[in-house]
Amino acid sequence: MNRLLPRFLVGLALAALATAIPAAAQGAPDTLARIKAAKRINVAFSGDSLPFSFVDKDSAPAGYSIDLCRKVIGQIGQAAGVADLKVNWLVGTAAERIQMVASAKADLDCGNTTATQTRAQTVDFSALVFVESGGFLVVGGGPVQRVADLGAKRIGVIAGTTTEARLVQMLKERMVNATVIKLKDGNEGVAMLESGSLDAFASDKIKLVGLGAQAREPGKLALLNDDLSYEPLAFALPRGDSAYRLEVNKALSRVYAGGEIDAIFGKWFGALGRPTALLAAMFVLNSMPE
Repeated sequence: MNRLLPRFLVGLALAALATAIPAAAQGAPDTLARIKAAKRINVAFSGDSLPFSFVDKDSAPAGYSIDLCRKVIGQIGQAAGVADLKVNWLVGTAAERIQMVASAKADLDCGNTTATQTRAQTVDFSALVFVESGGFLVVGGGPVQRVADLGAKRIGVIAGTTTEARLVQMLKERMVNATVIKLKDGNEGVAMLESGSLDAFASDKIKLVGLGAQAREPGKLALLNDDLSYEPLAFALPRGDSAYRLEVNKALSRVYAGGEIDAIFGKWFGALGRPTALLAAMFVLNSMPE
């Protein structure tokens, strides 16, 4: 028997391990290092999702998600050792924002993005930032008063959103024969609803409230009571960067545990009253002890 063979195999295994460890390390992103080198963070957000994320009258990002995001950006700047971290805001749809984060064009998505298993194949998600439900905006007093009335009707939905997939699934399950029209954004949906080109517009309920308030004649629009879907909202992050994700969650946890969330919620949702029991529980459950 060749006594050199075991030594050779051990050496081969050690060599393979030595090359595998650096390769694995190289495969994991180091977002904090990239941000530190650039002294800048690229942040994707939605431009038309009032009150979560939108462009205000001064052409600046605003909303509930943006206020939370600013807390997160402050924590990231501290962790990266950059006191005056510059922010490059990038407007995009939900699908575009996910792609921005997945391709490293954006370091963070601060919109109203639903965390899903499909999206988690390309990005990671922070702790939850909101719990929402999907619904329908219609013309008040019109022919559509409930989901069962959607048969043979035209329903608009923003392309590439979780609402689109759940709408198609719901119509199939309830055997409702309706025409689904894919839209670019929420403003297009409201405009088509007002012009009579749509019979209903499907989206997150709170987003629909915000869009309806900005319509030409807000009093003519109404929300159906029926829920379309459950939407757990979170910030999309680069996949596989646990150190970066920890800093994001630290910031969110401190906002939830320290009571700052009350002021942020009141600023953007005060007209709706206090958080629901489910949302209040979400804030507590996502408060990570120091």
